[in-house]
Amino acid sequence: MATGAKEAGSIVLARHGEPALSRKVRLSAADYIVWWATYEETGLAPGQSPPATLVAEAERAVVLYSSTRRRAIETARIIAGDRDIEQHPDLIEAPLPPPHWPGWIRLRPRSWGVIARFWWWWFNHHDGHETRAEAQVRANEMADRLTERAEAGDNVLVVAHGFFNTMVRLALQRRGWKVSENQGWKYWSFARLDRG
Repeated sequence: MATGAKEAGSIVLARHGEPALSRKVRLSAADYIVWWATYEETGLAPGQSPPATLVAEAERAVVLYSSTRRRAIETARIIAGDRDIEQHPDLIEAPLPPPHWPGWIRLRPRSWGVIARFWWWWFNHHDGHETRAEAQVRANEMADRLTERAEAGDNVLVVAHGFFNTMVRLALQRRGWKVSENQGWKYWSFARLDRG
């Protein structure tokens, strides 16, 4: 780092809180398409409290981004209050179109999510939605944007979605960022990255 240059800030990728949509149902593939569309429009279930560690990361952040999905916006508001939050459509979740299996196969939404992600990732099953390659371009562009802000010395917080956050995290790691904390995929969890 050149003399007088600012130290890079951190980048925190947080997953939204729990949405107000039950996963205790069994669905066909066609039902899951409808369920996922509803999930994409749903806000948070009431009565949740963010973990203190995530609130602390929001307090440290100079720049706050969220996905344009309601569950991410509401999460960002809970942890950041009335601070400015830039909503960015490039942070939405990668799509989850299920394979075209017969209607008698009925699974929980979580199982469909795993299957749909596997089909999307390995077999390029996208049903006219965003492909894996297109989502990777989006993740790379977001990683570049976050890197630019953090390398200017700002701590950055992103509130978005589990799988797409992982794609962005991997893109950041390819750019030399190091994971200093990773809480996994649960609601309200986050990964923090710093320059090595």
